[in-house]
Amino acid sequence: MLLLRLVANQVKVGVPLPFGVRNEQGALLLGAGQIVNSDTQLETLLERGLYADLEEIKALKARLAQEAAARRAHESPAVATRRATIFDLWEQALWRLQRLYESAIQTNDFAQQCSEFAAQLITLVRRDPDVGIYLSMRQDERRLNLYGITHSLHTALVCQLMATRLGWPEERILTLVQAALTMNISIYELQGRLAALGRPTESQRVQIHTHPAQSVLLLQAAGVSDPDWLQAVALHHERPDGSGYPQGIKNVDELALSLELADIFMAKISPRAQRAPLPIQDAARQMYTESHGSPAAAAIIKEYGIYPPGDFVQLASGEQAVVIRRGATAHTPVAAAITDRRGLPVISTVRRDTSHSTYAIVGPAADKRLVVRVPPERLFGLLE
Repeated sequence: MLLLRLVANQVKVGVPLPFGVRNEQGALLLGAGQIVNSDTQLETLLERGLYADLEEIKALKARLAQEAAARRAHESPAVATRRATIFDLWEQALWRLQRLYESAIQTNDFAQQCSEFAAQLITLVRRDPDVGIYLSMRQDERRLNLYGITHSLHTALVCQLMATRLGWPEERILTLVQAALTMNISIYELQGRLAALGRPTESQRVQIHTHPAQSVLLLQAAGVSDPDWLQAVALHHERPDGSGYPQGIKNVDELALSLELADIFMAKISPRAQRAPLPIQDAARQMYTESHGSPAAAAIIKEYGIYPPGDFVQLASGEQAVVIRRGATAHTPVAAAITDRRGLPVISTVRRDTSHSTYAIVGPAADKRLVVRVPPERLFGLLE
C-alpha cells in the first residue's frame, strides 16, 4: 500500500470523507463517508499524520472524471468577463492557484490544468515583468496566511525571468515554472500558518523535511507524469555538497538547483510575522555568495537590479519614491515620487528618472508604511 500524506484542505470538517484516512502505518482511522466533526479533531489528526491510500484516490479520480464528462455534456459556453487591469489578473492568478491546489487529487485533469495555468502565468509575466517584480517585492503583510500560495507564484516568476535571461528553450522554462508552482503543494497551508503565527512544532518540522517527497506523491496521484517536473520538485532542497534535504544527495540537476536558488531568494525577501523581509541588496549578495557566483544567481540579480520595482527609495531631490520600472542600468530605474521634497505625502504621484542627478537614488527609504497606503494602480498610472 502506497500512502499519500494529506493536508488540511483535503479533509473538510462536517463533510463526508471522499476516501478512507489512515495513520502512517496504514491502519484505517476513518472510512469513506465518515465525518470529521470539529476543527480540533481535524487539527489533532493532522498533527499525528493523516494519510490516504493512493489506489483509493485513483478510484475516486476515475469516478469524478465520469461525473465531469456527464456535466460537460450539459454545460453552456462561458460568458466573457469584464476587462481587468494587470493587477486584477495577478490577483485572479493567486486564487486560481489556490483552487488548483485544492482540486489536486479530486479532479481528473490536474496535470493539464496546471500546465495551462503555468503557460498563462508566463504570458502574464511577459506582458509586464515590472509589475510581477513589484508584486513580489511589495507583499501584503496582512495576508501572511496566503504565503504558501504567493511564495510559489513569485518563485515561478523568478524562475521564468532567470531562465529567459539564460536563454533556456520554451519547453524547459515551462517545466521549471510548473515545478515552482507545485514544489510545496503538500505543505502550502502549513507555510501560511507558520508565516502568520511563528515557529513550527516538531511534527511540523517533520512535514517540512519530507515535503519534497510528499509533493511528488501528491502530484503523481493527481496525474503528473513528466519526469523532469517531478524530479525538480523532489530535489529542490538538495545541494551539490550534500547538505540539502531530505536525501542529502550530491547529484542535483540544473532544474532543481535553479528552483532551489529562486525559492531561497524569494523566501529571503518575503515578510513573516517573526521577521521583516531582508533588503533586496542583502538578499542578492547572499544568494550570489552562497551559489559561488552561479550563472543562475547572476541572472536573477540582473533581472531584479539593485533597486527593483517595488523598492522604496530616497531621492537626491528629497522626495521619497517607489521604483516602478527597471532602467537602463541596475542603479537607474524609473520611480514614482509619493512625497514632496519635505517628505510630506502628495495627492498624485510624479515619475522620476533616477538617471538624472537631481533625482538620483541616494539609498533605501527607511519607513515603508507610507507605501502601503498608495494603490499600485496609481503608481503605474492606471488611476488618475
